[in-house]
Amino acid sequence: MLSPRVVLAWVSVLVVGCYSGVSEVTESIGAPETSEATTAGTSAASSGPATSEPGASATAEGSTAEGPTAEVSTAAEPTSTSGAGATSTGPDEVSSGPGPTDTGTSGEASTTGGTTGEPIDPAAEVCARWTADRKDMSEGTWSGAVAGCQAGDTGAPGRDNALKLINLYRWLAGQPAVGHDAGLDAKAQQCALMMHANGKLSHDPDMNWACYSADGAQAAMNSNISSTPGVVAVDLYMVDPGNATTFGHRRWILANGLGPVGLGSTAANSCMWVIGGQGGGDAAWTAWPPPGVVPIDAIRVPEVPWSDVDKTGWTIQSDAIDLDAAQVTIREGGVDRPVKSTPLVGGFGSASAIAVTPQGWASEAGKTYTVQVNGVPQPFSYDVQVVACP
Repeated sequence: MLSPRVVLAWVSVLVVGCYSGVSEVTESIGAPETSEATTAGTSAASSGPATSEPGASATAEGSTAEGPTAEVSTAAEPTSTSGAGATSTGPDEVSSGPGPTDTGTSGEASTTGGTTGEPIDPAAEVCARWTADRKDMSEGTWSGAVAGCQAGDTGAPGRDNALKLINLYRWLAGQPAVGHDAGLDAKAQQCALMMHANGKLSHDPDMNWACYSADGAQAAMNSNISSTPGVVAVDLYMVDPGNATTFGHRRWILANGLGPVGLGSTAANSCMWVIGGQGGGDAAWTAWPPPGVVPIDAIRVPEVPWSDVDKTGWTIQSDAIDLDAAQVTIREGGVDRPVKSTPLVGGFGSASAIAVTPQGWASEAGKTYTVQVNGVPQPFSYDVQVVACP
């Protein structure tokens, strides 16, 4: 387990990454040009929109993006990013509690509901939430324009739908819901305008960019950014194609400290402010796919047809457990499934993380996969029950 002083150093790495040197350690990503078809065993061409994640940090007084080299950090506290209070919409009104399982447990869902004591079908509960929160995937209408550098705003229900998807994924993973902040939304909107006006993504845009603004540049440094509008971007971040060393987009969305977020979108680009949050998550570890019931469409997301979570990799992240030397196995029906384990760069939404990529097999609805994590001070395991929602 990481010592409190090491955890403090990691937190400082994240803070410094908000304000300096992000472009030095951040990789721009997109869907890979080609990918192996996991179900047919043949190579299939694939392409898709690009995304880019905010980095962990450049060197920061004894700490680097790869890990702390000193027991404490002297990095300064971040300055305030918004004077506006947090506003909460979307899924906060639907569910304020954790998802069907608590992250960091065995993954067994509750079998009794509320005060009635009536049995709950975990699969029915998950599928009902999944279907309801994805019923409206509309992006809204952008009110701005590149001509005249008018940032405008992403009209309702675009922002609400993006936040709803963020909280749907967090609910499934056992993390608390987050809200959005009006001040961060405005800066993220300026960021989206800059990406749209220049037709490319950057966390460190030059001052000579078309429609450059200080607020937009600050948001670019602190955001997941995408060459898609804001709603579909959430699905793209969770699949996270082409990002095999960090899975930063997914890890930021599932981070303990996420929230409030800032959401900005045009008709072509979007920015999701994720760094510097003060969220209330305290999970010892968080996995994707998570423990418990998981819709097959959360693994093979229809809105991201060129890739899926089996192709990019399953992940486990933690702020308290060093996962670099973890040994992870996945069993189904009592048989070990071949996997490739890859320790991930620290500081992208969590202090430590590991990716586990299926080799020659794909998740199937109706099957349960047991994930065993050894090589850590307290080994743990959990079951992923994949279902097909009607």
